[in-house]
Amino acid sequence: MTMRYFLMIFLAIMAIEVRSEETFAEIDLLRGGAKLPVYVMSIPSAVATLILLPGGDASIGEIKQGKPASLGFLSRSRDWFYEDNFNIMIVYRASDLNALDYKYRVSEHIKEIAKAIDFAKQKFGKPVWLVGTSRGSVSGTAAAIALGEGLVQGLVLTSSVTSKKWGALKTQNISSLKMPVLVVHHKNDACDICSPKEASEITDRLSLSPVKKFILIEGGSNPKGDPCAGLHWHGFINYEKATVKIITNWIKNPHI
Repeated sequence: MTMRYFLMIFLAIMAIEVRSEETFAEIDLLRGGAKLPVYVMSIPSAVATLILLPGGDASIGEIKQGKPASLGFLSRSRDWFYEDNFNIMIVYRASDLNALDYKYRVSEHIKEIAKAIDFAKQKFGKPVWLVGTSRGSVSGTAAAIALGEGLVQGLVLTSSVTSKKWGALKTQNISSLKMPVLVVHHKNDACDICSPKEASEITDRLSLSPVKKFILIEGGSNPKGDPCAGLHWHGFINYEKATVKIITNWIKNPHI
């Protein structure tokens, strides 16, 4: 056997070891058999665990080849987060719910996120960051405020809900946050409850955050459909990979 053959075998084995797990997990919510579906991607060398909180009703959508096929920004961008050396946990809607509305996101959903964080801490033993998009920014902010820096290392808010809705960022006590916070928004976001201008003002209220930053994204192309959905500017369409890279670079070094 040639050295090249052995090298190919070695690389194949390493590829298997690098992506050690990619599967659905179910967290028991202790309420009538309800489960919290979480899509897990793990890597032994991960620098942290990112809990991704989708927008809308946080539906898994269609499952293709055992993987979620949701078109939301965070769900469809999971591989890029993962490839930057993070464990990934995408928290979808609990099995006993038909919707995930705003009032639920600032109340019971916090308890579900706490269970997901506990799962992450026990399984990976890595720092946990919450990353929310759109309606997920409501949940992420509420959970970060309620659970504090003892459980949450930092918070990333993308396409944030800024106005007209229960739990919008300006209605929450974000001035109490004592963790790093990154706010990312698209310049052309046309969702009427997710104003780029209002998003740019979020960091002004983070008076106790040790480090904070607002980033306005301008790239992308060919938005289509609902301006509040994932395939429009709201979901950083055709600029997802670059947007993820900006986020992951900042998480690794939030002082830049």
